[in-house]
Amino acid sequence: MISVRRAAAALAAGAVLSTTVAGVATAAPSPPVQVPAGLYGMTDPTYDGVWRQSLAFLAQRTSGIQPADRAVDWLLGQQCANGAFASYRPDPAAACDGKTMLDSNATAAAVQALTSVKRQSADPEKAEQAVQSGLAWLKSVQNKDGGWSFTPGSPSDANSTSIVVSALAATGTRPGMVKSPDGKTPYDALLTFALPCAGDAAEGGGAGAFAYQPDKNGKLVANADATAAATLAGLGKGITARGTGPEQPPTCSTTPKPTPERAALNGASYLAAQLAGSGHLVTPPMPGAADAKEQPDYGNTADAVVALAAAGAKKEATGALTWLEQNSTAWARTSGPAAYAQLVFAAHAMDTDPRSFGRTDLIEQLNATGPEPKAPDNSQASTGDDDEGGFDVWWIIGIGTVVGVGVGFLLSGRKK
Repeated sequence: MISVRRAAAALAAGAVLSTTVAGVATAAPSPPVQVPAGLYGMTDPTYDGVWRQSLAFLAQRTSGIQPADRAVDWLLGQQCANGAFASYRPDPAAACDGKTMLDSNATAAAVQALTSVKRQSADPEKAEQAVQSGLAWLKSVQNKDGGWSFTPGSPSDANSTSIVVSALAATGTRPGMVKSPDGKTPYDALLTFALPCAGDAAEGGGAGAFAYQPDKNGKLVANADATAAATLAGLGKGITARGTGPEQPPTCSTTPKPTPERAALNGASYLAAQLAGSGHLVTPPMPGAADAKEQPDYGNTADAVVALAAAGAKKEATGALTWLEQNSTAWARTSGPAAYAQLVFAAHAMDTDPRSFGRTDLIEQLNATGPEPKAPDNSQASTGDDDEGGFDVWWIIGIGTVVGVGVGFLLSGRKK
């Protein structure tokens, strides 16, 4: 997954690298990481604490698992008084101030995660208040073009807009009814990132894709991560969406002014083309890496599987799912809870048992990265697709302004 979490981690890594006279990067010692009780994962949470906690909750809920109360309490404690979340607050007792880096992606993910777990939490009312406060903050920082940026005040991007759309729908809010001061909706913003199916975009291999943002020259450059996120948003579906029918090979339409759904299907055609060869997406090597070749991108491949399944293209996603089953174990073990969650979402979308993902029990591995989940509550039995564990019911409520779309949505919200 190419994200602000990864980009920030790369910058952090760069801060502890020193270069010898020969130009070889060597790692400098770093202090041990103190991981708070209740948080999933054992790595430095500075750039992804709230994000990985939220994804872990959402992945668990697809299998009807309720996280421990102390895990929910940790996430609740990360919220600022104004409703926003930062990527991570090491001292939750300290009030948020002008130096706190508020994060729309973390806030949108947390809103969804708390919506999914609130019913079985120790204090459902408190969780609901946190959800509504977070939702209000997201609405307050909507850009004039109808979209959102990673940090308030910056230009909108496809990933942040997509993850906020999912939060709106997950809370029963119609995304198309949330308008900026200029009367623009999130879908108005989303369509500005869509590349056409003909012309220069097609010749450059980006036909139907979405860009993260226009580049410095105003040009849209195809981005697989942004495409997966925007495809789900355009369809009105999200990270826990299951594949839909009837099965339909994705095609790229040259319609001059596509609807959000049509643009999403164009995005699915781009993803299918990218996966058709190797069965996986690729990413540039990390700075200082000994191998300068492109590397497999496990996270974005998993996101692409979800997007394709949601678009009715499970056949085109099958090869990528098989590749993930055969190759992602080491990546997930190294990357932690958010990685396990992405694989759970891919399995869920393709109706594959996450407890038998290749040779890995993804749910067992995910649960082991945090506090032991609560024992099942037989009085509130969950199938993993209830109105709070999955998104379908919320999206039926929330997507009314998009013609012909299905139900459900993502999380990607990752700034490049």
